[in-house]
Amino acid sequence: MLHCPRNFVRTTLFCSGMLLASGAAAFAIDPTGDWRVADGVANIRVAQCNGSMWGVVAWEKEAGGRDTNNPDPAKKTRPTLGMPILIDMKKKAGADQWEGQVYNAKDGQLYSSTITPTGSDQLEIKGCVLGFLCGGETWTRVAPPIPSSPANSMAKGTAPKMAAPPSAPKTTGAASPAPKTQPGANQKMAAQAAAADTVGDICLLPDIARFAH
Repeated sequence: MLHCPRNFVRTTLFCSGMLLASGAAAFAIDPTGDWRVADGVANIRVAQCNGSMWGVVAWEKEAGGRDTNNPDPAKKTRPTLGMPILIDMKKKAGADQWEGQVYNAKDGQLYSSTITPTGSDQLEIKGCVLGFLCGGETWTRVAPPIPSSPANSMAKGTAPKMAAPPSAPKTTGAASPAPKTQPGANQKMAAQAAAADTVGDICLLPDIARFAH
């Protein structure tokens, strides 16, 4: 029978553990980007603003929506486009999960919530009222992850970030445009989508900036 030296066995086990840990980190899913809600009526743009995840309505199937179910009379007429849905969500230690609040425009209520990427193209949203009456749904990715917003460098107590070299792509809290891989129709569609984006960098929206900065 072949016997391995003990130090070899320990080294092998240690290296295997390191590989597993680095592999887990490498495959962590980024929850930022644009996500289509389960019923398809809106896209939610998720971005990291000063260390927290925030999500706002970035597209509506039926334009011109208003937050009519909000219990605050002053907010009943505010547009739902650009309205925060995921609020100040913090990373949960040891897990690819963020905890905070979700606003449900259908009933005007805030719920304790978690978001969990379940793959590169799906995001699971769960919410509960006072620890019960829980529910959830799965959103589908419609735009790629978003680079960290330059607005974060203006947060209180945060040192300004170094400017990127001229040749480097700009980083924003807005969804990255689709790469131009084909001329013609695809470029025209991408240009139309960019022109229709009135939300942009969500970290700069007043309802987020007053909390995050």
